[in-house]
This record gives sequence, C-alpha cells and structure tokens, in this order.
Amino acid sequence: MLSLYTVKEIFLAVMIVFLFVGMRELTEAFNSRDISVPFIPVATGMVGTPVVAYVWGPTATVAAVSLTMLALLMTRMTEGADGYVRDVSAGALVTGYLVLVGGIVALLMRPDDGDHRIVIFIATTVASDTGGFFAGSFLGKHKLAPTISPKKTWEGFTGSALMCMLVGGWLVWWLLDGGQIWHGVLVGLAVVVTATAGDLVESMMKRDLGIKDLGTILPGHGGVMDRLDSLVVTAPVVWLLLELFVPS
Repeated sequence: MLSLYTVKEIFLAVMIVFLFVGMRELTEAFNSRDISVPFIPVATGMVGTPVVAYVWGPTATVAAVSLTMLALLMTRMTEGADGYVRDVSAGALVTGYLVLVGGIVALLMRPDDGDHRIVIFIATTVASDTGGFFAGSFLGKHKLAPTISPKKTWEGFTGSALMCMLVGGWLVWWLLDGGQIWHGVLVGLAVVVTATAGDLVESMMKRDLGIKDLGTILPGHGGVMDRLDSLVVTAPVVWLLLELFVPS
C-alpha cells in the first residue's frame, strides 16, 4: 500500500517478483509430471510484459504476450518433436494465466488513479475470500462443487457475493471520480464469480497434477500461487469493467 501510493514502480516490481515466483511454482509442478515448460521465453515475458504494459499501454501488452508465445513455440523446437504439443500447451497456459495477467494488472495501475483501481481490485477479491470463509464456516451446508473443492458451499458463495457487492459499491463510489455505487456492485458481482472460479481452476490443476499445494514458501498456506489463484483470474474482469464504467 505504501509503495502503491508513493512510488507505483516499486509496487510494479514487487508484483513482478511474486508472479515470477508463482510461475516457477507452476512450472515445477508441471515438471513433476514430465511436462517441461520452456523457461527462458516465459520468464522473459513474465518480467517484460508488465513493464511494457505500464510504460506503453494495451497495444504493447498484446505485442509482448504475442512475442512470448512466438518465442515459446520456437524455443521448444530445439528439443525435438517428442512432447512438443504437451510442453507448448503448458507454456501457453502459463503465459495466459500469469504473463498476460501481469500485464493487465500493470494496465490497471497505469492511469493517474491507478492506485485506487488496484485497491478496488485487491479489496473486492479479498472480500470474496473473507465473506465466503465466514459464511461458509458458520452456515455452510450445501456443497458447491464437492468433486473439485469439498469445502466450498453455496452459503459461502452467497456470503462472498454480499461482501463483494458491499465492498465494490463503496470503493468505486468513494475512490473513483465519476464512479457510481451500482458500478461497484456490478464489479463485485463479477469478482465473486471470477474469484470462485479461480479457486476451482487451481484446485483442478492440483488434482490433475496429484499435489496438495503448488509450493511451500508460505507456511500454512502453501505457495505463492495458492494465494494468487483468485487474483489472477479476477484482474482482467475488473480492468475491463472499470474501463467501461470509469474510463481512465
């Protein structure tokens, strides 16, 4: 928060570091199943895309992601045809899941009020987790997706939705010039869907890979990706809606 409201470039650097660590966790999890993601092109894109997005905007973001994909396709060719489609597909997943999202978060931060936009993005996502946790803990009875994530309930989802709408409506109205409460409520509704989907998507990946957590860097929580799962899926939707409702 301090860096965000003082020198935004520091926040950008911190974000890149965390996404880079998350990328390493994800590629190492793939390696455990003999899926080898070409590291150099994806790592270069992970660092470069948020920077060019922040400096030059959406067009540069599309170009950086496209070049990352091209480098990924070309680099993997040097290792032969065996497993090419498998490895490139995993690399494309990492590129879309983290590299592109890193660029989008940088786009959120780029305007003069980008600090406020980042706060809205993070706070509504946290509100989803918090509202879902408390409602699910005290009221949860009906399973939302028992075969994917046994702990999630419809009561928890409802708590997430209410908290997201409350936080989103308040923050968009309070922080953004021209923002209306109903804008924030719609952002909150979108966030509860994407944040829940983010949790379920990562649960599916971990089940398929046969692992409990994607990392161990955060004791009691797993890895960085185990904390970023909701945020990475939510970022594109929040950026799009805020651009529609309150153009930067």
